[in-house]
Amino acid sequence: MAKNGYIVGLDIGTKKTTALIGEITEENKVEIIGVGTAESRGLRKGVVVNLETTVESIKRAQEEAELMAGVEIDSAYIGLSGAHIKSFNSRGVIAVSGKNREITREDIKRVIDQSKAVSIPPDREIIHIIPQEFVVDEQDGIKDPLGMSGIKLEVNVHIVTGAITSVQNLKTCITRAGIEIEEIVLNQIAASHSVLTHDEMELGVGLIDIGGGTTEIAIFERGSLWYTSIIPIGGDNFTNDIAVGLRTPIPEAEKIKKKYGCVTAPLGDEQETIEVPSVGKGKKARILSRQLLADIIYPRAEEIFRLVDNDIKRTGFEKSLNSGIVLTGGTALLEGLEDVAEEIFDLPVRRGDVSGVGGLVDRVSTPDYATAVGLVLYGYKKWKSRGFSREGKKGFWAKFRDWLKEA
Repeated sequence: MAKNGYIVGLDIGTKKTTALIGEITEENKVEIIGVGTAESRGLRKGVVVNLETTVESIKRAQEEAELMAGVEIDSAYIGLSGAHIKSFNSRGVIAVSGKNREITREDIKRVIDQSKAVSIPPDREIIHIIPQEFVVDEQDGIKDPLGMSGIKLEVNVHIVTGAITSVQNLKTCITRAGIEIEEIVLNQIAASHSVLTHDEMELGVGLIDIGGGTTEIAIFERGSLWYTSIIPIGGDNFTNDIAVGLRTPIPEAEKIKKKYGCVTAPLGDEQETIEVPSVGKGKKARILSRQLLADIIYPRAEEIFRLVDNDIKRTGFEKSLNSGIVLTGGTALLEGLEDVAEEIFDLPVRRGDVSGVGGLVDRVSTPDYATAVGLVLYGYKKWKSRGFSREGKKGFWAKFRDWLKEA
C-alpha cells in the first residue's frame, strides 16, 4: 500500500509516461520527492499497441524518478484510460438480515454484490465498483449505513469496465518493467483527487481531462462519481491540425503547440509572429502570424467541447454541473481554452492546477501532472482509510475496509 513510507503513481499516457514518488512524512502528509518522465511511443489513444516500447518508456520514467528520490520503485498505482473504457450506474437492493434489523458488514457486502449482478460481456472486466450512496428504508443520501437500523438496504453504484485484453496488455507492460501493481485506477478518478475541491464535488462539477489521445469526462455530485465517459479525440489532433495548417513536420508542430499554442490570439498581440520550420530538406523557416495558429486551433477546441457537451446532455447530467467545469490534462495548458469552454457550456470554467501535495510542487503543479499526482493522492487516501499510521500500524477499521474492498 505504502511500502517503506512511499507511494508511487504511474501515468502511462499517449504522449508521456510519468512516474511520481511520494513520501509520507512524520506529519502524515505527502511530499513528492521523485519525478520521472519519458516520451510514450507504444500507445495509441491510451491503449498499448507496442509492448516493448511501452516497457522502455516505463523504465526510463521509473529510473529518472528513482534517481531523483534516491529510492527504488517496487510497486505503483497505475492510471487507466482508452476508448475501451465503459461505465454505467447500477442499483442493489436487499432485505436486512438479523433479528434486530441492524445493518452489518455482511449486509453491506451483500447489497454491493447484488448491485454488480448485471450482464457484462465476456470480453470485459470490472475495474471499479464505486458506491455513490446507500438508501435505508427510502432514506437516501447515506454514505455509511453500518450500525443503522432498517428493513430494506439499497445502494447506488458506479461501475467501470474495461476490455480484458487492453487491461491485460497494460498489466503485462508494468510487470515486465519490474513493478508490482497496487491498483489499476481510472484516470478521471485519479485526477479528481488532485484538482477538484470538496465543495465542487458536493455541489456538482464536471472534470474534463484532455490528454494526448483522448478526452476523458467525469461528473461528480454530492461527493460521489455519477458519470464517466471517454471521447477518442485529444491533443494529438491539435498537433496534426497545426502540422497540416502550417505545413510543418509533426514534431515541430508539437513544439509550436507547446510554446505558442493559443485558442484565441492574446489581446494586443495581433501582430505577434512565430517561426515555423518548413517540410523538406533545405527549405527555410517561415515567419507566420500567431493569429493564424489560433485560427487553426480554435475549431478543434470547439469540436471537442461540443462533443463533450452533447455527450453530457444526452445522458441528462448537465443539471449536475452546479459549480461548473474544471479542465485538466496537458492540453489544458493552451492559452484561452477556458474561454472557449465557457462559450460552449455557458458555465464557469477553470483550469485544474494540481494541489494537495508538498515537496517538488513546482515540478508537478500544472494540469499535465494531474493524473500522476492524483494516483499518489489516491494511494495515500487508501493508506489513511485503512487505519495506517507512519509506523504502519493497522486497526479494526482497517481490517473492516480491507474486507469490504474484497466485496
